Amino acid sequence: MNKIKVGIVGGAGYTGGELLRLLVYHPAAEIGFVHSKSKAGSFVSDVHTDLLGNTELKFTNTLDPHVDVVFLCLGHGESKKILSEHRFDPALKIIDLSQDFRLGSSQERSFVYGLPELNREKIRKANNIANPGCFATSIQLALLPLAKKKLLKSDIHIACTTGSTGAGQMLSESSHFSWRASNLSVYKPFTHQHLGEIQQSLKYLQGDFDKDLVMLPQRGAFTRGILSCVTLKVTDDLDLLYSLYAKYYQEHPFVHLSLKNIDLKQVVNTNKCVLYLEKHNDQLMIVSILDNLLKGASGQAVQNMNLLFGQAETAGLNLKATAF
Repeated sequence: MNKIKVGIVGGAGYTGGELLRLLVYHPAAEIGFVHSKSKAGSFVSDVHTDLLGNTELKFTNTLDPHVDVVFLCLGHGESKKILSEHRFDPALKIIDLSQDFRLGSSQERSFVYGLPELNREKIRKANNIANPGCFATSIQLALLPLAKKKLLKSDIHIACTTGSTGAGQMLSESSHFSWRASNLSVYKPFTHQHLGEIQQSLKYLQGDFDKDLVMLPQRGAFTRGILSCVTLKVTDDLDLLYSLYAKYYQEHPFVHLSLKNIDLKQVVNTNKCVLYLEKHNDQLMIVSILDNLLKGASGQAVQNMNLLFGQAETAGLNLKATAF
């Protein structure tokens, strides 16, 4: 069987590194090139030092068109720029990990929003995928079953905390160890850029949804993972809600329900999202946990690649949690 030949643009960052770790041992993939302007000529393992002994690949500053799929692991705005500067073959599949096409397509290419638990069949038939944001994935997976049943009838409040890798690899005051360690802060309250794609998906399932999404993101003093605590009013009893969630996710291999309260280490280093539900009177709390670099980024991108090329959805993604 011919392997899927892969190109990675922006391979020196966090999401590029995670893609490399997944694809080096993916049973159906072969890495054709890893692009980086800043690291061209260097061994991949000089930058992603944990890959020493796993690959002899070098970064390049050229884009080889002779691949089947290109992952764009670029800063926001850069994917649009590179697609305007480089005329890729229309048959080439593109999976973009930035936010550039989550709310719309480019003039040249039509993008499908790449949340498999929402758009699996559309993804299978697509040519171009806009990979969802990390917070957006966590929050949407907490709410999709309710939207499907038209049960979103109140404002939704979301307190969510992410690790420092969510800010990318470029050093900033809020990602510096001395600032981040033993610290906690709120950022972009009410205005986070992922709100648009969450609203878009909820309205796709529940067309009359017009309530407020009140999102309060926090920077956590840890490196990776997202915990989202979502609360809203729902009158249905908890057993019925668990049944509703179980039915919605029964054919989706990476979303799991827990009857016990959950913690972040259950999902770090995996492509899982784990959900826990609890009620107090008519208030429903949904806790959603995932790894921001895997199910929130590169793992989900590989999941989308698997769907695009007719592979098992879980191929290359059966990963072990760190746990301790």
